[in-house]
Amino acid sequence: MREAVNQPRKPSRHRLGNRFIAATVALMTVFGLAGVVVGAGQADARIGGTQFGKQEFYVNGCGMPSVKVRAWKRKGNYKTVIMLDGMRAQYDYSGWEINTNVQEMVRSGVNVVEPIGGPASFYSDWDAPSNFNGQRYRYRWNCVINRTLVPALDRKGFRVGASRKYAIMGISSGGNAALVLAAQNRAAFDRAGSLSGYNFLTAPGMRTALRLAMLDVDPKPWNIDCMWGPPWSFRWFDNDPFWNLNRMRGMKLFVGSGNGLFGRYNALPNVFDDLFKGSTLELLAFTQAKAFEAAAFVQGIPLMTYYANGTHAWGYWQDMVWNAKNRGFFR
Repeated sequence: MREAVNQPRKPSRHRLGNRFIAATVALMTVFGLAGVVVGAGQADARIGGTQFGKQEFYVNGCGMPSVKVRAWKRKGNYKTVIMLDGMRAQYDYSGWEINTNVQEMVRSGVNVVEPIGGPASFYSDWDAPSNFNGQRYRYRWNCVINRTLVPALDRKGFRVGASRKYAIMGISSGGNAALVLAAQNRAAFDRAGSLSGYNFLTAPGMRTALRLAMLDVDPKPWNIDCMWGPPWSFRWFDNDPFWNLNRMRGMKLFVGSGNGLFGRYNALPNVFDDLFKGSTLELLAFTQAKAFEAAAFVQGIPLMTYYANGTHAWGYWQDMVWNAKNRGFFR
């Protein structure tokens, strides 16, 4: 399945009672739709983005191979955002650099950091290496983001702004990861955004949907049981944004999604992917976003939201980032 169904032209992109009510509302929102297969994207070969202040470096992989990072920084900028990729992340460049112009935010106040790699990882620490595809190491992305990337950014002068904290955003499986990573590391992050993310992972049918999606991600197939264990493992709840909501109180949160309908980035040559993959994926993301929004409302946690016509594609994610910036999300 493809995340990057189309690309834009460059450079144009507490209580227990409350939780029970929130869970009930959210389950009603997603029930019946969670069996749709969740996918993530394959970026195309175009490399773009501003050359302004660009740098490339590596950070310790916490037992994985060293992780490449590409970043854009300008003196005097007021915020730094870490941008996470999706399930089909590549090892050469981030999909953000390949398919969008969000690096251009460096020219108007926001430094941009893009860690590279981690297909099917959910940017999490796994229980074990994936035995289906012979993975030789255990994913340790939570460790990388919090224990090696953030300190490296600190040393390089990326911790800027009044709060002296970072923002983090991601698409699809990287979107729900961004919310959880920020909620569980408030010393480093004060805002997080999920763009077409899956923000209620423990909803009925979601684990099956994820299992099917991960069987088709290169190097395929990935064994979801090696990620957070069996469905009854508490690690599924630990990594579900829905059950981490109360830990996000006081943060700035952005949740965006298309509605699965064709929009400005859906063109005739891509109708098959748009209709049978991008639309169903985004409809599922939409229901998950609405479930998360309902839970946040019940708990009195404000969200900045963005909903529009669109499918599971990079052009819409680029628009979401610029929408967030223009509305002051990074301020």
